Parts: sequence; C-alpha cells; structure tokens
Amino acid sequence: MDIRSVPLISADSHVEEPNRLWFDELPKSAHGFLPPELMPRSESESAFAKRIGARDDAAPQTDDETRGNAWRQEVASRGTTSVDARYEVMRVDGVAGECIYPTKGLYIWNMDDAKTGKAACRIYNDWILDTLEKRSPRFRCAGLIPTWSVDAAIEEVERVAAMGLGSLMLPLVGTPEYNHQDWEPLWSVIEATGRPVVMHQGSGHSMLFYRGRGASVANLLATQSMAPRTAGLLATSGALADHPNLHFVFVETNAGWLSWAMNTLDHYTEAFKQNVGWVRPVLPEKPSFYMKRQLHGTFQVDPVAIANLAHTGVEPLLWGSDYPHTEGTYPHSRDTVVELCGHLSDEDAVNIVSGTAARLFGFAPEVLTTPV
Repeated sequence: MDIRSVPLISADSHVEEPNRLWFDELPKSAHGFLPPELMPRSESESAFAKRIGARDDAAPQTDDETRGNAWRQEVASRGTTSVDARYEVMRVDGVAGECIYPTKGLYIWNMDDAKTGKAACRIYNDWILDTLEKRSPRFRCAGLIPTWSVDAAIEEVERVAAMGLGSLMLPLVGTPEYNHQDWEPLWSVIEATGRPVVMHQGSGHSMLFYRGRGASVANLLATQSMAPRTAGLLATSGALADHPNLHFVFVETNAGWLSWAMNTLDHYTEAFKQNVGWVRPVLPEKPSFYMKRQLHGTFQVDPVAIANLAHTGVEPLLWGSDYPHTEGTYPHSRDTVVELCGHLSDEDAVNIVSGTAARLFGFAPEVLTTPV
C-alpha cells in the first residue's frame, strides 16, 4: 500500500475565533472576568503587555495600528471558519477529516468567575456547532466544558452531546486534580456519551514557568510535561480502570512521553506494592495496561513515538496537522506522514494517520471513502 493514497484525519486542527466572540455576547458586567486572550485584540493587548511585564509608559498603539491588528485577526478567523476555505486546505494537504479545537478558547479556564466561565463555554459551543460541526461530516468539533463545578460540567456535557459535537474538552490540569473523587460522577456521564475527552496542552494552568534566556522554548517543554503528570493520575487512581470505555486524548503534547510514563509507572507500582498501603488503590492490571487501552497523544512530527511502538502499541498514537498554527505540518502533511510512517505495516500506518481517530471521534465512513 502506498501511504500517499491513504486519506488522513487530523486529530489536531484549530479554528481562529472571531475577534469579539465573547466580548459581544457577554454582558458588560462580565468583561472584567475575561482573560486577556478572550478579549478583542485592541482591548487585550494592553492587558497582555502588563501580564508579561511590559513598561506602563510604553508608547500606546495608534488608532491605525489597533485597526490593523483587529483586521488581521478577522482575516485569520475567516480563513478557518469558512467551510470552503478549509476544504481547499484539506485538498492541498491530503486531509479528509479534522478534529477541531479552539485557539483563544484554550484560555477559558484561566478565569476565576464560575458564572462567566460557564457562559463563555456555552457561547463557544453554540458558535462552533453552527459554524463548522453542523455544516460538514468532515469536522468533529470539541465542546468546552465548564469545570468550575462538577454539576455545571455534567450539565454542559449532556447538552453538548445532545447537540452532536464530536468531543468534550477539559483543561489538561484539573482543579482539583483528576485523581480526586469529586470527578467520579463526571467520568460516568462522559463515558455514557461515548465521546472522548480532549485535553490540550497549556489549558488549565499558566504556561509562563520561566522567564529570560531560552524561556520561550523551555516553557513549551514544561507545558507538555503536564500530559504525563495528568496521565499518571488517571491511570493510578483507578479512573481508567473503573471506566473502561472512557478515552482521553492529550492534544499537541506529542506522544513520545507515553512509553517513558508507562514504564516508569509500572516499575514503581510493582516496586512499592510490597509496602502495605503505599500503593492505593491496588488495581487488577499495571498502569500501562489502562494507558494503552484508553490514553492517546497527538503529534505533528514525533519520530520518538513511532520508534517506541513496541512499548506503547499503535492505539495511543494520533497524527494531527495542527492547522493553521506555525508549528503545524500544512502544506506538507502528506510528506510528513510518509517520512514518519512509510516503513510501518499498512495496518499500523493507517491507524496512526486516520483509523484510530475515525473510531474515537465517530467520523462517518464516507469521510474516508469520498474525496473532499
């Protein structure tokens, strides 16, 4: 089989939200609770500058600069919210279907006000349903779940599932942590929907771990390290064992860490079982068993993950283009997957670049059998 002929499903693609999506929909009384990333460009730049320590006496933007920045953001948004525009990109890239996540919406869990957070999630979910999910079976879009309370999360999970959105997005870092018993009712409700939980890097926590020399790249490494930490909690706490049909997709965290995390958790679980009460709960299987069965990581270019297939199995690996972001593979996605997976068996290659994502996110069969 020539992998160049295999239709791809990107398990990681994005939409650029309109400049004023939340600002115009929320009452003025709620604007003060929005993180800078969810504010209109002209409103957010001064707030963002203060957050990263820019001088208060720095020269303000001119009116022309403000209008220009807002215009550029609207152009970017139209390029990812138009079905025809996305189809053209997919044809160029060999992509037949996309799992679509927010961009600015990833910062939604950075606000403290539960009422505004719940409303902001609903605004995005209604908007993405009408903009992309309902308009083509080639798009499976994530619904943002308000995690300020478990009851609110359950309510929105049930609403989003009834609406037909393809996945349920929770922050990568939970409050409280995801081994806490408070989450148990939510896991049961999500499992019943048959939809995967998606957790995108950088969500639910600050990404500014470091400042100064080399910090921008080092911060990305630190951000992605939250994935094995959360995976470890889910695997060792019994959340996966108790809910065998509940799947978690760690988005844009790469997947090479999976083999290291599996081996490390298995080793320490076995080593310390002899210390009565130290390992709890004691599960029927090793942590890696549940991770192989129910956890997944998306990557654009990750030869380490491919090299470790003997340790992880194929199911945890999901390729994604990360369109339209700078670090993504567009317009060279086809060449990328050929280089990464061209030496694998047909079955393994197909599962990584489309098959597993098609099953997890519930793509209609015709997506993979008819041209875009």
